[in-house]
Amino acid sequence: MRLIALLLLVTPGLIAVYGIKLIRDALFGEFHEVFFHIAIQGILGILFVVGGIAFIGGFILHRDRKRNLTKGRFKQNDHPE
Repeated sequence: MRLIALLLLVTPGLIAVYGIKLIRDALFGEFHEVFFHIAIQGILGILFVVGGIAFIGGFILHRDRKRNLTKGRFKQNDHPE
């Protein structure tokens, strides 16, 4: 089980790192031919970074909620009033 959890965290982390590389390459003008335009390469890099970090953050928040480590700060409100 721990190996699956580790793979669930490493994969989005690697995607985020690749996103950083795409952003850096777009800023310095190194165009990858897979993408149609350098702006698309930069935007996709930003999406990879934000998506990877959001997934890891959501995973950690879910784990902490399950173990009651959030001290009530991030309670899910099932019945909004």
